[in-house]
Amino acid sequence: MGSLSGYTVIELAGIGPAPMGGMILADMGADLIRIERPGAADPKMTEPVSGRNKKSVVLDLKQPGGLAALMKLIEHADALIDPYRPGVCEKLGFGPDECLLRNPRLVFARMTGWGQTGPLAQAAGHDLNYIAITGALHAIGRRGERPVVPLNLVGDFGGGGMLLVTGILAALLEASKSGQGQVVDVAMVDGTAQLMWMMQGFQQIGAWNAEAREANLLDGAAHFYDTYECADGKYVAVGAIEPQFYAELLSRAEISDPQFQAQHDSAHWPEMKEKLAAVLKTKTRDEWDTVMAGSDACFAPVLTMVEAPQYAANNERSVYTNVGGMIHPSPAPRFARTPSEIRHGTRSLGNDTVSVLEGVGLSESEVAELLSSGAAVQKG
Repeated sequence: MGSLSGYTVIELAGIGPAPMGGMILADMGADLIRIERPGAADPKMTEPVSGRNKKSVVLDLKQPGGLAALMKLIEHADALIDPYRPGVCEKLGFGPDECLLRNPRLVFARMTGWGQTGPLAQAAGHDLNYIAITGALHAIGRRGERPVVPLNLVGDFGGGGMLLVTGILAALLEASKSGQGQVVDVAMVDGTAQLMWMMQGFQQIGAWNAEAREANLLDGAAHFYDTYECADGKYVAVGAIEPQFYAELLSRAEISDPQFQAQHDSAHWPEMKEKLAAVLKTKTRDEWDTVMAGSDACFAPVLTMVEAPQYAANNERSVYTNVGGMIHPSPAPRFARTPSEIRHGTRSLGNDTVSVLEGVGLSESEVAELLSSGAAVQKG
């Protein structure tokens, strides 16, 4: 039984952070009901990983019957994930006011890029746009070059999906005390600003150059915190910040050049970086991995997404799980007493429509009427 066993969460189908948040809650044991629209693409193709542990229900929310069915589900839910632009749920007839009237304990979590308020609330955008206005995008990249696109990890998932889960869990905990639900406004721009807390603090006390890239301790300027190419064209990551770990790196790499003893002499970082690069170019990535194995050199091979699940350390910890031939990241975090689990992979569109609707009290005839009108769709 997972930590959230007994909780029901409704996830309105969206992209990016909302499915991720739903996945994490479902992994923790929540009964996750994903509401899809008729004619939507097969979730097995659009959400091959994040669709795991979720029930798929198809409702046409523009039809009175579909909306009524959703409201019935909401009466029995603990939380709802809204991935739409501000105001869409209200226009469809199930905004927070209507939902909380039907279920006062409901946590109504709204996942957007710009937030529910402010001049950009109704603007379109994606991860890259959200992280651009927080200073995060400007800070990532090489000196004198354009900012680097860091996949959509920072805004969508770190600043979005993770913050969504945090907000829902906090609101559920509070509701268990007060008996009252609430709206949770989750914005990727807010979450990304949170992720930048350390750099923001450092730059305000003069410990971070916010105007340049590759000019600081943790942005690739330091020779002991960067990536390096090896003899086979593959890469390694070096992160030996603390002096004892730095000393271990030098020892394992057999570097005795006295210049390296001045670890934090930033004026000579470029020169030391060139020297370290030359040393690391003498062996292949995997050879260096063997040399550094078992040490505190803060050293790791840079693996591809294909290589990562096959890496010995990841295998021993079961960082990844094979689910029906599909590689998934294993549920995290790990609970000692109430472990999370992958109960099943992504289900087909509308796989659970009938069982879920009947499970909240709709009769067979009522469900049949929804199906015949097209307000609900069952797979097959």
